[in-house]
Amino acid sequence: MKQQSQNHFNPSKLQRELPLESGQLRLFGTDGIRGLANREPMTPENAFRLGRAAGHLFQRKDISRRPFFVIGRDTRHSGKMLESSLVAGLNSIGVDAWIAGVVPTPAVACLTRYHRADAGIVISASHNPAEDNGLKLFGHDGYKLNDQEEMDLETLMLSLDDHALPRPTGALVGSTNILAQPLDPYMSAVLQSVPGLCLEGMRIAVDCANGAAHESTPAIVQQLGATLFLFHNTPNGMNINEHCGSTHGKELQRLTLASKAHLGISHDGDADRVLLCDEQGNLVDGDEILAMTALEALKKGKLNHQTLVTTIMSNFGLDDCLKASGGKVLRTAVGDRHVIEAMQKDDFNIGGEQSGHLIFREHSTTGDGIIAALQVLNLMARSNQPLSSLRQCLKKYPQAQRHLRIKERRPLDILCKEIPLIQEVEKKLDGQGRLLIRYSGTEPLLRLLIEGRDERVINAMADQLIEQLSIILG
Repeated sequence: MKQQSQNHFNPSKLQRELPLESGQLRLFGTDGIRGLANREPMTPENAFRLGRAAGHLFQRKDISRRPFFVIGRDTRHSGKMLESSLVAGLNSIGVDAWIAGVVPTPAVACLTRYHRADAGIVISASHNPAEDNGLKLFGHDGYKLNDQEEMDLETLMLSLDDHALPRPTGALVGSTNILAQPLDPYMSAVLQSVPGLCLEGMRIAVDCANGAAHESTPAIVQQLGATLFLFHNTPNGMNINEHCGSTHGKELQRLTLASKAHLGISHDGDADRVLLCDEQGNLVDGDEILAMTALEALKKGKLNHQTLVTTIMSNFGLDDCLKASGGKVLRTAVGDRHVIEAMQKDDFNIGGEQSGHLIFREHSTTGDGIIAALQVLNLMARSNQPLSSLRQCLKKYPQAQRHLRIKERRPLDILCKEIPLIQEVEKKLDGQGRLLIRYSGTEPLLRLLIEGRDERVINAMADQLIEQLSIILG
């Protein structure tokens, strides 16, 4: 069950994201289907089924042309295997497949709109290890599928009666085409997001995570005139996200300082998120990027409805930051899809997650790591301030985060009854912080976050809680 967006955020309230009890999606998580490649649910058979089901559900009835989907992938070894099955499924339902090859996830969203495709599909497991893979979809408008569309798609995929779907023959079988220069329209759109920006004299370190942005981001940075220091840019199919990328902040700090760069940029495997590092070696996460860009837009009267959209995972300091300048924060359930849905519903233009999924809706329909980085670089250039100064606008509450690998997903309301310490922590935080417990939508993990004013106290609470939770779930 999807949580509703909250205008009023109570930091002392215990927040829990419960797994679905009835009508629970079996294949789709918070960002498509994801898992160990060649094992359920991430099998070639399921990729084939998804191709047939998606081709049937999302092709538009336009008799003037053949239906077609744009397909892109990251650099994982298993990508071509899944691509072949996916394309076969699409072709078997009478849908053409336009293959973009290795491109960032936001490029697939862009290409879907640019070519007026019926849909776009990305083969990627984002920040997960190389052994994993995933499938996520964009509608013809470049936005991710909503809950009902995913439910309909999964229901059709899991249907035992495939005979109800068309089986075209002869010339009506779908064909496969290779897109020429697929990055050109995407890179052009990215550059148009910062008209007039010149980065001459700027030293920029880029960690491509051996992933999908290994061509586009370096080319964009150099085209803007910056001096580029390029790292983790030799993908071999198995080194994506390996000790690099946006989930390895210490590596970005090392590379930025070693390069004496003014800014460090780090992507995840499919480049829909970003982590930054300032010239002093301080990491700059999604919350800080949201704060500085939203404040700038607010100052110029360009933050729609004076509202920034983020999730319940973002630091409560964001609320204080925006409120002090006359703005406000709208919070959603975890997942950039929920953020984007809220932005679409009420026409907000800036939103994202602490993890670095950042949506500048005037320029992109989904999280885009390089577009987010360029918004910060544009702010640095126009204000003539280093990132170390700009990031000071956000005063964060200390956070303690813990992840627990689990064997089962027990209902969290039952866990709260079995572990009295949860209620004790909530009582101690009353009015001074918050506790968030949730299951990951993409991995077998339980995530714990405690936020409060005293870092030492909340870390002790987190250690005690995760120890008790591990006895039951670990």
